[in-house]
Amino acid sequence: MTTPSPLLEVVDLDVAYRHGDGWARVLHKVSFRIGAGEAFGLVGESGCGKSTAAYQLLGYRRPNSLIEGGKVLFKGCDLLALERHELDRLRGNRISLVPQNPTTALSPGMRVGHQITEVLRTHRAAPNDAAAEARMIELFRLVGLPDPERVGRRYPHQLSGGQQQRVTIAMALACDPDLLVLDEPTTGLDVTTQEQIIALLIELRARIGLSMLYVTHDLGVLAQIADRVGVMYAGHMVEMAPTEMLFRQPRHPYTRGLIASVPQLEAVGRPTERSLKGLLRRDELPTGCPFQPRCAVAEPSCAGNRQRLEPVAPRHDVACQRWRAIGVPDLAMVKGEAPAVVEAAAIPLLSLDGVTLGYGGARGPLARLLAPVALPVVQDLSFRIDRGETFALVGESGSGKSTVARAVSGLIEPLAGAIRFEGEALPRSVGARSSELRRRIQYIFQNPDASLNPRMRVGAILARPLEIFQNLDGAAIRERIARALDEVRLEAGYAARFPDQLSGGERQRVAIARALVADPDLLLCDEILSALDVSVQASILDLLARLRQEHAVAMLFISHDLAVVRALADRVGVLYRGQLMEIGPAAEIFTPPFHPYTHALLMAAPGIQTERRPPATQRLASAPVAGNKGCVFAGRCPWQVGRLCEEVAPPWQLAGRDLRIRCHIPLDELSARAVWRPDREGPRLAEPVEPSFLPSKSRAAPR
Repeated sequence: MTTPSPLLEVVDLDVAYRHGDGWARVLHKVSFRIGAGEAFGLVGESGCGKSTAAYQLLGYRRPNSLIEGGKVLFKGCDLLALERHELDRLRGNRISLVPQNPTTALSPGMRVGHQITEVLRTHRAAPNDAAAEARMIELFRLVGLPDPERVGRRYPHQLSGGQQQRVTIAMALACDPDLLVLDEPTTGLDVTTQEQIIALLIELRARIGLSMLYVTHDLGVLAQIADRVGVMYAGHMVEMAPTEMLFRQPRHPYTRGLIASVPQLEAVGRPTERSLKGLLRRDELPTGCPFQPRCAVAEPSCAGNRQRLEPVAPRHDVACQRWRAIGVPDLAMVKGEAPAVVEAAAIPLLSLDGVTLGYGGARGPLARLLAPVALPVVQDLSFRIDRGETFALVGESGSGKSTVARAVSGLIEPLAGAIRFEGEALPRSVGARSSELRRRIQYIFQNPDASLNPRMRVGAILARPLEIFQNLDGAAIRERIARALDEVRLEAGYAARFPDQLSGGERQRVAIARALVADPDLLLCDEILSALDVSVQASILDLLARLRQEHAVAMLFISHDLAVVRALADRVGVLYRGQLMEIGPAAEIFTPPFHPYTHALLMAAPGIQTERRPPATQRLASAPVAGNKGCVFAGRCPWQVGRLCEEVAPPWQLAGRDLRIRCHIPLDELSARAVWRPDREGPRLAEPVEPSFLPSKSRAAPR
């Protein structure tokens, strides 16, 4: 029986970048293949070379790069030997790219619909303008964009990050390619949007036989979508196996460390395997195994012996001379203690009372006559954060999480309500706040590409808060910069680099260090881990936990990653369309009863368990009921109690010691309906429960 030829095959690929007067190799004899209709995942830490390998599939090469050897065969044709005009016919047509950052991938001066039709015209995939317009609308509807005709007339800055990423996916799919190269496409998306994108990609594979190379640091995503996974470290392929086999029986120490570094949603605590320590430092790699300096089971000969992939099981290859000695790992989970709940202080560090936030509108009598009224995106929001406490806000894109952080920082002014810091009302705008207040409240933005000055070296970026807030001299500033870089696991030499010389994860660590040097009391963390690989993410989580213990730093932690929230937060607020649905201690938030929206988020969250479950979003309506006076989740809620939910505002119900849920459905029914369980191996189907039409009488307000 003959083995069918792969759609794409990478053979012994060597790539180098210019470094000083010579060349530094970044890919070493990398080989893999992708079959027709197969999804192959590439995973590894930042700087391992996975994106470099992926971009060779489209013939993209930096001016300072050199192909030192190897082949990239697409349907038998070597892409590395093609001329530019031949590559132009191939890119976006037969092989398409979905980049990591849609903000830089989309042209800011073109409407997004025009960017789609331009691809179709370039590759002559539509016979006329009308056909191109119809195909654009079809693609936008396919990727779940609401009102495709209107969205097509918008510019990228008028869309959310999740919507921008859907546009880039639609653009990549425009010409029905054979192979889709996805470079961290769901990194910045919330869990339900991420789940929809993954479900879309799975459907496309089944319907049109689409093949994929999926590059990511998110092992949970690969568990859902990839058939096989290749693990890369320092430009070497160190392990390759079918997805389920890799997660159940990882054989390379690096793969085990990656899996152990993943925050777990189903159980507090981590696998019994050791998580990764240290960082990838290419200038310190030995001639043998590149992982040897960080490996806990290395022996002296590992430093000099070159490791090559060898089979350990059918279709499972490992590059480690010690795989027989270290055996098959035990990935049983250990249940640790839940984070301690910080007792409420008499006067909280930060409190929001009945806060309403919005954009648009204008101030002043004349301006109000000429400009539209601001539309609220957050309504009647109340919560508190005590000193040293981490309060997490979770929810989908567009729920208002980042708007809340901007209001606390003074970047936008509240339309109503009060924001207090240590009991005193905060000045409504950042310009009206004292230097001391600005020092004590520091903002870490989601996108370091936009928040770091590209013309300043890292050292100058970190020096600015010290010059403004601390009034230190040159020697003291240099010492503090070195300490801040060390705290976020960057070498002191990074101070001399510019942001564009760093990886995405390194840039985010610089942004975190910039906030830390000001010695704040409150950190506003806006999706700060979304661009980091799992090992760096684990180190940042450890850093944040240590800062809380040593300096009593409080945090407003905004994230769509529920596993990270569970590992870090003391209390959690679940936000939907600007309103709290549930609020309470983290340990209770992840235990039934759940608000229906919280339950949908939990069901949508990816995990490294390889059991496939039906997407939770399939059970949700596409949009809420317009103009309802009741629950904002009505219309999408799978457990909706008839017209009651649309017409009557739901009450707050007290569940447990300090958990409050805003829902008409009684708590016992919410608990019985819960499919997601904190200690599950997979989804456990609950018996169906007929809803009661009598809402709970408890109306406790949230803390």
